[in-house]
Amino acid sequence: MDSKHQQLFTRYQHTRKLSRDIVEPLQPEDLVIQSMPDASPIKWHLAHTSWFFETFLLKPFLTGYRPFQSQFEYLFNSYYNHVGPQYLRKNRGLISRPTVTEVQEYRQYVDDNIATLLTRPLSEATLNLLELGINHEQQHQELMLTDIKHAFSFNPLFPALADHQPQPQPIAALNWQEYAGGEQMIGYRGTGFHFDNEGPAHPVLLPPFKLATRLITNGELQDFVDDGGYKNPLLWLSDGWAWLQGNAIAQPLYWQQMEGQWHHYTLSGLRPLLQHEPACHLSYYEADAYAQWCGKRLPTECEWEVAAQQQPLDNSGLHLGRLHPHCGTDPASAQATLQQLYGSCWQWTQSAYSPYPGFKPATGAVGEYNGKFMCNQQVLKGSSCVTPQGHSRASYRNFFPAHAQWQFTGIRMADDV
Repeated sequence: MDSKHQQLFTRYQHTRKLSRDIVEPLQPEDLVIQSMPDASPIKWHLAHTSWFFETFLLKPFLTGYRPFQSQFEYLFNSYYNHVGPQYLRKNRGLISRPTVTEVQEYRQYVDDNIATLLTRPLSEATLNLLELGINHEQQHQELMLTDIKHAFSFNPLFPALADHQPQPQPIAALNWQEYAGGEQMIGYRGTGFHFDNEGPAHPVLLPPFKLATRLITNGELQDFVDDGGYKNPLLWLSDGWAWLQGNAIAQPLYWQQMEGQWHHYTLSGLRPLLQHEPACHLSYYEADAYAQWCGKRLPTECEWEVAAQQQPLDNSGLHLGRLHPHCGTDPASAQATLQQLYGSCWQWTQSAYSPYPGFKPATGAVGEYNGKFMCNQQVLKGSSCVTPQGHSRASYRNFFPAHAQWQFTGIRMADDV
């Protein structure tokens, strides 16, 4: 292998190992459950990420490659219509076969063949596809943890995936940082990897604005709950109020009262709600209602990104011994004006997910990666405590529908100046 091949293969191996590390403390029974249509069994994630490398790299570029199992193309295709039909998403938890062992064998088979592929001369475009596959698996590593947390939350034994019990800490003051606005550039402008939806870079015109210097805490969100925030229709968007009523939602996801005290389920098990921790697992509707209750608003994605460009990039993130939001006291962020930009919770913006000026999806099936979802979604910025390290940047555009709660999503408020 030449140096670039070797560098990418090392990253590939590291990423594939992290998926194994996530699965290591789980039992086979844990890997096959699906708690809702938006989530998938971990076994499916493990197979689908291998399907991605097989479909977009091994089949077209490794001469003589024979698929591990021809029906996997159908079972583990997520949404690539150009590749072919897909097994119904909401029924992924019904797939008991192939077994977990067979999926692990599939992963090893793909790994061995990727190693072979990288001994051959490859074009820059092919290497870029490998890098896309690595970043794609990192996204699914985050989904593995959010999906298993949602599934475990239904278990009255409240299983713990990590053994970490944080202690109460003082709550930092909620301050505000002002920004002058004016003409600013957003979008990816570097030379490294980025997803297609992060570009093209382009100018935006912003009025002066200010952002809260940290995320909203559990204690502050509890004040909203205790003040009847979930019962006041004046605080909620019309769709949000309909969602609230239709799903009988009266408090944040994973919160429950026990003996008059709020607890919440974490991947460290059920424990009392710590007031200083960032409030998490909130839908866009909840984030917007909380901001309305405070007389503030959520930032636009342009505001968030312009502010983040002025900060050091803190690439803290997934730590398998922690697996819940933390206070953002990492050394890299200690001197930053804005705390918790990365590594705690994804932060909702009021921006609808839409293409940047001049955006064009890639040709072929891989062009279905991001572009076709640019409807009925909200942009989130930053990263969370279950985002793999090295997967964060100011230009990153995450996106989910407004009702989504099971991701590690929180609130950073904004206001006009």
